[in-house]
Amino acid sequence: MRIRDLRVHSIAMADPPLRSSYGLHQPYALRNVIEIQSEDGIIGISETYGGDEPAKALEAIREKLIGACPYRLTGDLAKMVEGDASGLDRSQTHNVPGENPLDADARTYSAIETACLDLIGKSVGLPVCDLIGGRIRDKVPFSAYPFYKHTGGGGEDEDIRKDEYGEALSPEGIVSQVQKMRDKYNFNSIKFKGGVLEPSLEIETIRQLRRSLGRSVPLRIDPNCAWSVETSVLVGEDLAEELSEGGYLEDPCVGLDGMSEVRRRLLSKGIETPLASNVAVTSFGDIPEAVRLDAVQVVLCDHHYWGGMRQVQQLARVCKTFGIGLSMHSNSHLGVSLMAMAHVASATPHLTYACDTHYPWQSEVDEIVDGGRVPIVDGCVSVTEKPGLGVVLDYDQLERGKERFNKCSYRKRDDEAEMRKHIDPNWTRRLPRW
Repeated sequence: MRIRDLRVHSIAMADPPLRSSYGLHQPYALRNVIEIQSEDGIIGISETYGGDEPAKALEAIREKLIGACPYRLTGDLAKMVEGDASGLDRSQTHNVPGENPLDADARTYSAIETACLDLIGKSVGLPVCDLIGGRIRDKVPFSAYPFYKHTGGGGEDEDIRKDEYGEALSPEGIVSQVQKMRDKYNFNSIKFKGGVLEPSLEIETIRQLRRSLGRSVPLRIDPNCAWSVETSVLVGEDLAEELSEGGYLEDPCVGLDGMSEVRRRLLSKGIETPLASNVAVTSFGDIPEAVRLDAVQVVLCDHHYWGGMRQVQQLARVCKTFGIGLSMHSNSHLGVSLMAMAHVASATPHLTYACDTHYPWQSEVDEIVDGGRVPIVDGCVSVTEKPGLGVVLDYDQLERGKERFNKCSYRKRDDEAEMRKHIDPNWTRRLPRW
């Protein structure tokens, strides 16, 4: 079997005005959808970060793909993800996910690997999870992912979308948002995006969530490095009980040194809340220092920028060796990415924390998967026996996504610019903010 064609489709999907320490989400999130077609007409697909630069990077390796064997291709391209010994310059602290130039090759490789695995799976009649070692779970748990949010459902002009969740700029607003998500998807854990309001309000938000949900639902908070070491320790102290039993404090401050100091000071007070990261640990090269400093107890993997599904599985083995837990990071995405996330989680035993997902923030209007939205039932995505990723493209919907991309003005993610446009013309991302 040989590859005959590569197609890269740049699309846009409506995104609500969600807040984080990076700023404000734009009205559209961008994705690139990849098709790799074999000589006998079988098509493998994947979904990755959007905009012009990721699309150019994929087109740049076209000649290496055409005529290649999909079984061997990712081995031939392995230099794109191998040999990363330093790692320490790849922090995402100052780059929104998908816009870090230092992991561009890993993102490109991952998109090709996923599409090749989907192609191979469809050619031999096997699900991707069973190609990469075999499933150990048929249902993959995901977390609700509440954000502070302004009014609006995303989109622009005649494409303005219904605001399903409403404004949430207070603890009460977040509790209402989570209740709506749980009513619809029955999520069994909560990952709350902080780093937006005063820490005292975010502490109160977690406390109100705990009172609303009871003790059985794990809570996590991620301020994306918005706090100083001192503030991080104070929050860790105040929320020691609320973040226990399956919770964690994610990237409270900048850098492994800062995380290590937070960890040391919390332990000295008898507080064992794990610290998690998808910012300070983004490559294998980060792990030795993270272990040496005891800075990170849970790594949030992401096959999109770690270099693919098999890199995530290798990461899981390393984390297990050093007693580090594993969860999964999410960015705004559609059903192809959701199914890819589910397949790698299905075949990774050590991935024991519920995965993040932005999927509830996207709508049926934008879904490119044939048959519509991928179901999330009881907080889980089911991995079926369907071959490959288990989904195929709806080409009418794909064309609508491409038209949306061509009409909108956005070509890269820039949360800071969006904050200046709508909230504060002088706003800049400042770390720490508190």
